[in-house]
Amino acid sequence: MRTIFIADAHLVSPDDVNFHLLLRFLRELEGNLDTLYIMGDLFDFWLGFPSHPFTQYDAVLDALERLTQSGCKLVYFEGNHDFHIGTIFSQRLKAEVHTGPAIKTVQGRRLYLCHGDQINREDHAYRLLRLLLRAPLVAAGVRHFPPAWAEKIRVRLQKRSRAGYTAKTARWDYRRILLDFGRSLLSHGCDGLVTGHFHLALHENIPESSFTVLSLGDWMWQFTYGEMRDGELQLKKYPL
Repeated sequence: MRTIFIADAHLVSPDDVNFHLLLRFLRELEGNLDTLYIMGDLFDFWLGFPSHPFTQYDAVLDALERLTQSGCKLVYFEGNHDFHIGTIFSQRLKAEVHTGPAIKTVQGRRLYLCHGDQINREDHAYRLLRLLLRAPLVAAGVRHFPPAWAEKIRVRLQKRSRAGYTAKTARWDYRRILLDFGRSLLSHGCDGLVTGHFHLALHENIPESSFTVLSLGDWMWQFTYGEMRDGELQLKKYPL
């Protein structure tokens, strides 16, 4: 069995290098993959507008559809840039969509799977923003937003996210936060954590346990992803 985990491509334009490389990667996976877990922020911005204003992503959607038609199951964990993702994924792509973390048994291992934006409990400003954006009222309102709002919302969220990223990485030790969070999951019977969000490529076992922490890095500059074969989690880098 082969399982792939990928996160944080933050796709913007079909002309970008990471866009082209992702399409190539998805083509290579056709007929060669059991399950693809997208662990959030595949797109730099996505809301499930009924009118689908994000036509720049159609090539990716087509590639994902071909992948599912080849027998691959698609599991999507919403991120902090793609949420309320709508029916394209649940209906057209037949994806299993998660709005928050989930514990799933994958190849015999009990994994805590998440985008990761809720792991750092000290990031109070973001946690409040997340609570507001994920409110049921916002989810219902998406159906009535004018499509022209999509770009305005994207630009505002992008500026906020990029302005805060450098400050946050300087303020917090993400490796320590992830390892501490992994230790807390031992009491829940988990033996692995797979997460995105932090743009930190990390594969590390917690001492004196079989628990594996796998932080996926990103598909923006690092082109790293997770792979699981025969119950073993690995961190891999896509060749450029």
